[in-house]
Amino acid sequence: MRPIVAIVGRPNVGKSTLFNRILNRRYAIVDDTPGVTRDRNFGEAEWCGKEFSVIDTGGYTKPDDQISVAVLEQTLLALGDASVVIFVTDLRSGIADLDQEVAQILRKQINHKKIFHVVNKVDNESLKSEAQEFRRIGLGEPYFISAQDGTGVADLLDDITAAFPSKRSEESDEDNRIKLAVIGRPNVGKSSFVNAILGENRQIVTSIPGTTRDAVDTEFKRNDKDFLLIDTAGLRKRARVKDNIELFSVLRTEKAIERADVAIILLDATLGIENQDLKVINAAASKKRGMVIAVNKWDLVEKDSKTAYEYEATLRDHLKNMSYVPVIFISAMNKQRIFKAIDLAYEVWQNRRKRIDTSLLNDLILKEVKINPPASKTGKEIKIKYITQLSIEPPLFGFFTSNPQMIVEHYKRFLERKLREHFGFEGTPIELKFRQK
Repeated sequence: MRPIVAIVGRPNVGKSTLFNRILNRRYAIVDDTPGVTRDRNFGEAEWCGKEFSVIDTGGYTKPDDQISVAVLEQTLLALGDASVVIFVTDLRSGIADLDQEVAQILRKQINHKKIFHVVNKVDNESLKSEAQEFRRIGLGEPYFISAQDGTGVADLLDDITAAFPSKRSEESDEDNRIKLAVIGRPNVGKSSFVNAILGENRQIVTSIPGTTRDAVDTEFKRNDKDFLLIDTAGLRKRARVKDNIELFSVLRTEKAIERADVAIILLDATLGIENQDLKVINAAASKKRGMVIAVNKWDLVEKDSKTAYEYEATLRDHLKNMSYVPVIFISAMNKQRIFKAIDLAYEVWQNRRKRIDTSLLNDLILKEVKINPPASKTGKEIKIKYITQLSIEPPLFGFFTSNPQMIVEHYKRFLERKLREHFGFEGTPIELKFRQK
C-alpha cells in the first residue's frame, strides 16, 4: 500500500493549493472562500520515483454548526489514515487561535507519526524573518514555502518522501481497477450510497443539498475485484451555477464521468423524474460510458406490487433510445440492494469489454439483414457484405457495405437492436461505423 500524506490546517491557509502543487494538477476546488474544501480529497502523487497518496482535508474550524462538526470528524479520520501529516499555517494572517488548536490535536493524535509544519505564503526571502515566529507553535522546525509558485515545495517533498519505498515497476494499480462514478443531481443520496458501500463516514452527509462539492476517489474490494469509487458533487443546470466553486464542481463531475468506466446514476424516488435527471443521464451517455440507474430512497415510497414497474416504465418513456440501461431500486440509508447495484455495474463493465467472434457476428447479423435488408430512397442497392468488431470500451462494430452514406438512422437503430438481442451489451452504449466495401 502506498504511503499516505494528510494535509491539515484551518481554512484558507492554502491546503488545496499545496495539494494541487504536489499532484501537479487542478484537482481540489481552490477559491478564496474559507472552507471551500469541506471533505477529504484523495489524489496520487509521485516524487523522484516515490509514489504516495495525498489527502486534502476540510479546514478545521470551531465545531459550532452541522458542517463544521462533520469537517472536524473528517479531519480526524484523515489523521487516522495518514503515514505523514503536513500541518499548514499562513504567514499573512499570522498565528491564529485555531492554529494552536490544530497543533494541540496533532500532539494528541499523531505522536507516532511524522509531522511536517509548513508556513505557507512565504513568497520571497525577505519574508522568512517574519516567519520565524511560527517556531513557537512547537511542532519542529517549520518549512517556509509558497504553494502558489512552488517555492520550497521541492525541499519539503524531498524530506517527506525520504523514507518512502521506490515506485514499483509493474503496471499501475489504477489500470486494473474498475472505475465507478457515482453521479446525480444534488441531494439524491450519493454520499450516503458511498458511505453505505465503504462502511465508514467517508463523505460529509447532511440534509443540505450540495454538501459534497468535490469528486472524491476511494478504493474498495468486492468479490476479489478492485474498484475505484468516484463520488461527485451533483450536476446542476449551468444557469444555476452561481459562483466559481459551483462551476468547478460541475466541471469536476463531467471530468469524473470521463475518468469512469461505468456511471452509477442516482435518482430520488420521492421526487420523481425531473429534467435535470435526464441531463445527468445524457451527460454519461454522451461520454459513451457504461450506465446503471439506481433509484434511491425507495424505502420512502408508498408502493404496491406495480409501483416499481410503473416507475421504470415512466423512466424508460423518457429515455427513448437508451432502453439498454439497467434500473435498480435501492435504499442507501437502509443498505437495501446497494451491493446489487455494484454487482450490476461490474456486469456492465464486463459488457463494455466484451468481444464477439467475427464468424459468429456475421452468421447471426447477416441473417437478420437478409430478412430485413436496408431500404434505399434513391433506388441504389445497399448491400452489407461483412461485419467485424473494431474495438471495445465501448464496443464498436464496423459494417462494410456498398453505398454506406445511404443507410438511414432507423436502420442503424435496427442493427443495434439486433446486436443487443443476440449478444447482450446491457448497460453499455455500442457504436456502429459503416465503410465502403
